Amino acid sequence: MKHTILGAGAIGGMLGTALASLGNEVSLITRREKLARHPETVTLDRPNGTLTAKVSLVSALTTSTDVLWIATKTYQLEDALDTIRVTPPAIVPLLNGIDHVALLRSRYGDDRVIPATIAVEAERTSDGHYVQRSPARLNIAQSGEALLSDTAQELRDIGFLCSFLASEATLLWSKLCFLGPFALVTSASGKDLGQILADAEWKKALEYAFAEARAVAEAEGAQIDPARTQAIIDASPPTMRSSMAKDLDAGRQLELDGIAGPILRSAAKWGIAAPTTKRLVAAIDERHRARAHY
Repeated sequence: MKHTILGAGAIGGMLGTALASLGNEVSLITRREKLARHPETVTLDRPNGTLTAKVSLVSALTTSTDVLWIATKTYQLEDALDTIRVTPPAIVPLLNGIDHVALLRSRYGDDRVIPATIAVEAERTSDGHYVQRSPARLNIAQSGEALLSDTAQELRDIGFLCSFLASEATLLWSKLCFLGPFALVTSASGKDLGQILADAEWKKALEYAFAEARAVAEAEGAQIDPARTQAIIDASPPTMRSSMAKDLDAGRQLELDGIAGPILRSAAKWGIAAPTTKRLVAAIDERHRARAHY
């Protein structure tokens, strides 16, 4: 199968390397100025070994592909879509948050867009070199099962946890119910998961933020299992931090609205109190402004 990845960062690079190592034809869309120096041989270091594969590098999608995976940051999406010159038959977004699905469907149509989420701690250490630090959980809307069932099985064979879910609300909000609170608390505190769980106040903030996100998700029609959230925490390495916390430390732009925005906007719509989420967003804003003036 021919896969194209829009976004050659941590998630896109990790997925592209994995798919190419399985014998699939993979193209990575990267910025034009990076084409000359980006290696065609990409490497993914994983907890259970290293994958190496060859990919094609392009600055735009100008030929047919079976699947377009989108793995940009939320704030990069609209500009990145200008590189899509040929409309693919299937578009699978892996962005954080919720709002991107409606945007993509308004542009490409409901039937082409297959919502999906991926939960993993990964990073790009250099162009073409990626590190996966935790298990990768890939959930895909059931509408994509006929097309992607073989791909999902290939990824399972190398250790990915892949599922197809019938409810898009549950699919999208289940990730955000973990990612939102975790990203907010790690970013506001400057601590990793183990340090948060060892600190009574920050642990309480994480628990309250989880509860607020879950209340909003259920109001939006999602079925959220608190035991699953706890299982993810229990299985995660204590050194785990969110990508937003890493971006904050590095002085990069944050996905704060993409991650916290849907929770706060839905809370306002349904009349649900979310004081902890609001307080964490304010604390991150303050830390970000302070770093910008440093």
